[in-house]
Amino acid sequence: MKRLVYPVIAALAMLVPTAALAIAKAGQPAPVMALSTSTGKPFTLASLKGKAVYLNFFASWCGPCNSEAPSIGKLSTKYKAKGLTVVGVNELESGKQADEFLKKYHLPYGAVLDSDGKTGRDFGAIGLPMHVFIDRNGVVKTSRLGEMSPQEIETAIKEIL
Repeated sequence: MKRLVYPVIAALAMLVPTAALAIAKAGQPAPVMALSTSTGKPFTLASLKGKAVYLNFFASWCGPCNSEAPSIGKLSTKYKAKGLTVVGVNELESGKQADEFLKKYHLPYGAVLDSDGKTGRDFGAIGLPMHVFIDRNGVVKTSRLGEMSPQEIETAIKEIL
Protein backbone atom coordinates (compact mmCIF):
# COMPACT_ATOMS: atom_id res chain seq x y z
CA MET A 1 0.00 0.00 0.00
CA LYS A 2 2.79 2.46 0.88
CA ARG A 3 4.39 1.83 -2.53
CA LEU A 4 1.20 3.08 -4.18
CA VAL A 5 0.38 6.02 -1.88
CA TYR A 6 3.71 7.87 -1.97
CA PRO A 7 3.99 8.04 -5.78
CA VAL A 8 0.40 9.29 -5.98
CA ILE A 9 1.08 12.03 -3.41
CA ALA A 10 4.28 13.03 -5.22
CA ALA A 11 2.44 13.19 -8.56
CA LEU A 12 -0.34 15.33 -7.07
CA ALA A 13 2.20 17.68 -5.49
CA MET A 14 3.66 18.36 -8.93
CA LEU A 15 0.24 19.59 -10.09
CA VAL A 16 0.21 22.39 -7.49
CA PRO A 17 1.65 25.59 -8.96
CA THR A 18 4.81 26.74 -7.22
CA ALA A 19 3.25 30.16 -6.61
CA ALA A 20 0.52 28.50 -4.58
CA LEU A 21 3.17 27.35 -2.14
CA ALA A 22 4.48 30.90 -1.55
CA ILE A 23 2.56 31.55 1.65
CA ALA A 24 3.44 34.00 4.40
CA LYS A 25 6.10 32.45 6.60
CA ALA A 26 7.76 33.85 9.69
CA GLY A 27 11.12 35.37 8.84
CA GLN A 28 10.22 35.88 5.17
CA PRO A 29 9.07 39.00 3.33
CA ALA A 30 5.28 39.35 3.21
CA PRO A 31 3.67 38.33 -0.08
CA VAL A 32 2.59 41.08 -2.45
CA MET A 33 -0.90 42.42 -1.76
CA ALA A 34 -2.84 44.65 -4.15
CA LEU A 35 -6.58 44.88 -3.44
CA SER A 36 -9.36 47.46 -3.25
CA THR A 37 -10.75 48.93 -0.07
CA SER A 38 -14.39 48.38 0.81
CA THR A 39 -15.03 51.83 -0.68
CA GLY A 40 -13.33 50.94 -3.98
CA LYS A 41 -9.97 52.68 -3.53
CA PRO A 42 -6.78 50.83 -4.52
CA PHE A 43 -4.64 49.47 -1.69
CA THR A 44 -1.21 47.85 -1.64
CA LEU A 45 0.69 46.42 1.28
CA ALA A 46 3.78 48.14 -0.16
CA SER A 47 2.12 51.49 0.61
CA LEU A 48 2.60 50.69 4.31
CA LYS A 49 6.37 50.22 4.02
CA GLY A 50 8.09 51.27 7.24
CA LYS A 51 5.01 50.59 9.38
CA ALA A 52 4.16 47.70 11.67
CA VAL A 53 1.16 45.94 10.07
CA TYR A 54 -1.38 43.52 11.47
CA LEU A 55 -3.47 41.83 8.77
CA ASN A 56 -6.65 40.27 10.09
CA PHE A 57 -8.33 38.00 7.50
CA PHE A 58 -12.03 37.73 8.35
CA ALA A 59 -15.57 37.19 7.09
CA SER A 60 -18.83 38.33 8.64
CA TRP A 61 -20.15 34.74 8.90
CA CYS A 62 -17.06 33.53 10.80
CA GLY A 63 -17.89 32.97 14.49
CA PRO A 64 -14.32 33.33 15.81
CA CYS A 65 -13.85 36.46 13.65
CA ASN A 66 -16.87 38.00 15.38
CA SER A 67 -15.56 36.95 18.81
CA GLU A 68 -12.14 38.52 18.22
CA ALA A 69 -13.31 41.77 16.61
CA PRO A 70 -13.91 43.84 19.79
CA SER A 71 -10.45 42.97 21.16
CA ILE A 72 -8.74 43.71 17.84
CA GLY A 73 -10.49 47.09 17.75
CA LYS A 74 -9.31 47.99 21.26
CA LEU A 75 -5.74 46.86 20.53
CA SER A 76 -5.74 48.81 17.26
CA THR A 77 -6.61 51.97 19.15
CA LYS A 78 -4.15 51.24 21.97
CA TYR A 79 -1.16 50.76 19.66
CA LYS A 80 -1.94 53.17 16.83
CA ALA A 81 0.15 55.95 18.38
CA LYS A 82 3.10 53.55 18.58
CA GLY A 83 2.92 52.93 14.84
CA LEU A 84 0.58 49.95 14.42
CA THR A 85 -1.57 49.78 11.30
CA VAL A 86 -4.37 47.21 11.34
CA VAL A 87 -5.93 46.15 8.05
CA GLY A 88 -8.99 43.93 7.92
CA VAL A 89 -8.91 41.63 4.90
CA ASN A 90 -12.42 40.54 4.09
CA GLU A 91 -12.56 37.15 2.42
CA LEU A 92 -15.02 36.51 -0.40
CA GLU A 93 -17.64 39.07 0.63
CA SER A 94 -18.91 42.39 -0.68
CA GLY A 95 -17.78 45.84 0.43
CA LYS A 96 -21.18 46.30 2.06
CA GLN A 97 -20.73 43.16 4.17
CA ALA A 98 -17.22 44.25 5.17
CA ASP A 99 -18.40 47.73 6.14
CA GLU A 100 -21.32 46.34 8.14
CA PHE A 101 -18.89 44.13 10.08
CA LEU A 102 -16.61 47.11 10.82
CA LYS A 103 -19.58 49.22 11.95
CA LYS A 104 -21.10 46.44 14.06
CA TYR A 105 -17.95 46.31 16.22
CA HIS A 106 -17.01 50.02 15.91
CA LEU A 107 -13.65 49.03 14.43
CA PRO A 108 -11.32 52.01 13.95
CA TYR A 109 -9.60 50.60 10.86
CA GLY A 110 -10.65 49.86 7.30
CA ALA A 111 -11.03 46.72 5.25
CA VAL A 112 -9.77 45.57 1.90
CA LEU A 113 -11.62 43.03 -0.20
CA ASP A 114 -10.16 39.71 -1.24
CA SER A 115 -13.02 38.98 -3.60
CA ASP A 116 -11.52 35.86 -5.17
CA GLY A 117 -9.62 34.56 -2.15
CA LYS A 118 -6.24 34.58 -3.95
CA THR A 119 -4.58 36.96 -1.50
CA GLY A 120 -5.85 34.90 1.41
CA ARG A 121 -4.33 31.79 -0.14
CA ASP A 122 -1.03 33.65 -0.69
CA PHE A 123 -0.98 34.45 3.03
CA GLY A 124 -1.96 30.92 4.07
CA ALA A 125 -5.59 31.64 4.96
CA ILE A 126 -6.97 28.17 4.36
CA GLY A 127 -9.55 28.97 7.04
CA LEU A 128 -10.61 31.93 9.12
CA PRO A 129 -9.62 33.88 11.03
CA MET A 130 -6.05 34.32 9.86
CA HIS A 131 -3.61 36.68 11.56
CA VAL A 132 -0.41 38.00 9.97
CA PHE A 133 1.93 40.35 11.85
CA ILE A 134 4.48 42.16 9.67
CA ASP A 135 7.38 44.24 11.03
CA ARG A 136 8.48 47.65 9.76
CA ASN A 137 10.85 45.97 7.30
CA GLY A 138 8.04 44.05 5.61
CA VAL A 139 9.02 40.74 7.20
CA VAL A 140 6.38 38.38 8.59
CA LYS A 141 7.05 37.90 12.30
CA THR A 142 4.00 35.79 13.17
CA SER A 143 1.39 34.10 11.03
CA ARG A 144 -1.42 32.20 12.71
CA LEU A 145 -4.53 30.43 11.51
CA GLY A 146 -7.44 30.29 13.94
CA GLU A 147 -8.74 32.28 16.86
CA MET A 148 -6.27 34.13 19.07
CA SER A 149 -6.85 35.43 22.57
CA PRO A 150 -6.48 39.18 23.19
CA GLN A 151 -3.26 38.44 25.10
CA GLU A 152 -1.82 36.44 22.19
CA ILE A 153 -2.69 39.21 19.74
CA GLU A 154 -1.14 41.86 21.99
CA THR A 155 2.07 39.84 22.36
CA ALA A 156 2.34 39.51 18.57
CA ILE A 157 1.68 43.25 18.15
CA LYS A 158 4.47 44.12 20.61
CA GLU A 159 6.88 41.93 18.61
CA ILE A 160 6.41 44.04 15.47
CA LEU A 161 6.49 47.50 17.06
